[in-house]
Amino acid sequence: MARLAFIERLAQSKPLLADGAMGTLLHADGNHAINACFDALNLSHADLIQQIHAQYIAAGADLIETNTFGANRHKLGEHGMADDVSAICSAAVKIAQAAVAASGREDVYIAGSVGPIGVRLKPYGWLTPDDAKSLFQEQMTALVTAGVDVIILETFADHEELLLAIATLRALHPHFPVIAQATFSADRLTYTGHAPARVAHDLAKSGATVIGVNCGNGPARTATILQAMKKAVPNAHFSTMPNAGFPETIGNRVMYPATADYFGNYAVTFQSIGANIIGGCCGTTPDHIAAMRQALDNPTQAITLSQLAEQEPEIVDSVPERPTYLMQRLNAGQFTVTVEVTPPRSHTVENMQRQIRLLRDAGADLIDIADTPAAKMKMSAWAACFLVQDNIGIETVLHFPTRGRNLLRVQGDLLAAHALGLRNLFVTMGDPTRIGDYPDAADNYDIAPSDLIRLIKHQMNAGKDMAGNSIGKPTSFVVGCALNMAADDPDKEIKLLRKKLDAGADFALGQAVFDPPRVVAFRQRYEELEGKPLTLPVIMGVMPLHSLKYAQFLHNEIPGIIIPDTIFQRLEAAGENIAQEGVKIASELIAEMRANIQGAYIIPGYGHYELAAQVASAIHMPELAL
Repeated sequence: MARLAFIERLAQSKPLLADGAMGTLLHADGNHAINACFDALNLSHADLIQQIHAQYIAAGADLIETNTFGANRHKLGEHGMADDVSAICSAAVKIAQAAVAASGREDVYIAGSVGPIGVRLKPYGWLTPDDAKSLFQEQMTALVTAGVDVIILETFADHEELLLAIATLRALHPHFPVIAQATFSADRLTYTGHAPARVAHDLAKSGATVIGVNCGNGPARTATILQAMKKAVPNAHFSTMPNAGFPETIGNRVMYPATADYFGNYAVTFQSIGANIIGGCCGTTPDHIAAMRQALDNPTQAITLSQLAEQEPEIVDSVPERPTYLMQRLNAGQFTVTVEVTPPRSHTVENMQRQIRLLRDAGADLIDIADTPAAKMKMSAWAACFLVQDNIGIETVLHFPTRGRNLLRVQGDLLAAHALGLRNLFVTMGDPTRIGDYPDAADNYDIAPSDLIRLIKHQMNAGKDMAGNSIGKPTSFVVGCALNMAADDPDKEIKLLRKKLDAGADFALGQAVFDPPRVVAFRQRYEELEGKPLTLPVIMGVMPLHSLKYAQFLHNEIPGIIIPDTIFQRLEAAGENIAQEGVKIASELIAEMRANIQGAYIIPGYGHYELAAQVASAIHMPELAL
């Protein structure tokens, strides 16, 4: 049949069936080691590569990938072939084209395979973004020029590298089709700690034609990742290409356990989840693809979604913990924006999630979830955090007040939070119940914030409870403390801060400062008293002032907040545009303090999340500031 344009073919209800592994078949013949330069075989063994393509086409594949996964200047340079990028990529495309022509099928598409460069980007490696772009550009240009139908970016465990690869192609060819596939570990996070929902959102926003998951896991876990991605961005096109299970080495061979029939069943499952492109990665063969073809053409049996939930194994205890996204950013010196969100006074979360999507799209890096702010009855904060991370894919900071919790509940709640995948905590005293919904509610507490920080960092993160009893595997919490850099008595504030630092605080959320010179003065005083600079990362509070009445309330009734007369004058002069003036003031304050803080903690007043979104956008993109 005549072939549709690739984009038009994606729009059809029937998914495209991609091919399986190339390296697996090359390694299986015993003549090529698993660490050989398979890309170079395009020049020396063209017939062998074409034969493998032909086998996949005969098995029913609608899309085949060029043998160019590692054909970038860096990886080829390890084999003395750095200058052969263009020749190898061009040869690979010609081989694939010859295989399609020989098959007599006009409906087979050719995808130009591009894998990771093989060196981590700064600050975790030595490769600069500009150097990475240059390497991607060279390989992509050769593939597009040679005539591929689509570029496929696959097996990217580094989220930032994948986004950079997409941006490189978009700069070269704004509308050329691209499939962008991330790889996840057994804990369903990328190597850089990104969850499926966040990955899906970022890939869709980057302009990828198709987003998906490949390698790393077998069909069962890949299906759960695909579900999460589909839930986060339901209108996107998706691809999935799992491994044939987890590999094991037998003799000198790397073997994969998943059978062709097993893959066939999962092909229909992937289709039911919403995959537009389905194929295989490491360990898959023409037999696997043939079984998938048969299943897609005659869907008689599939792993149902309920069965999938039963089959998906629990994450093994041996999966290592990794730094949270928050700490990765702070350690890398990246200015970090987080916005405080209040949980709903209900068991429904749709509105909260809608607001958080707005904030995420505006540039918020994380979301702070408050716990009973102003002592108002709200949904439990750790439940809200879990739903946000699971459904939206943005990392959270759980506010954890000590007030109203005895030691039993404190430790039990912490274990529950950790089990739900929450790692960032902001330990605070909490608001007294007398100001809230239930003024007669119990208001006592067993442990002060600095002592709770010590309990978490020195006991629970070491695998013990407060009494020294084992809790099994240690927790891995990152803990923040409160800090007021505009305190009337900075010496007293520094004394409190010293206790929190000794307890092990990892970062601080600063109370909003409306007079930036106070931040500089606080740092100078700290260095005078302590004999060293303050190195604790401070994410400074910023409160967009949406009305004169709100500003007066903060100035007169919230301890520690002082708003200068100059700001009141600006608000009064703004008239009906006072909310936009408040956004401008907040953006200017952060810009002025930026050299002395490590991030912005936006606290929207009375649910004005639209103003917080404007501030977040202005921080990340100053040219958008009002």
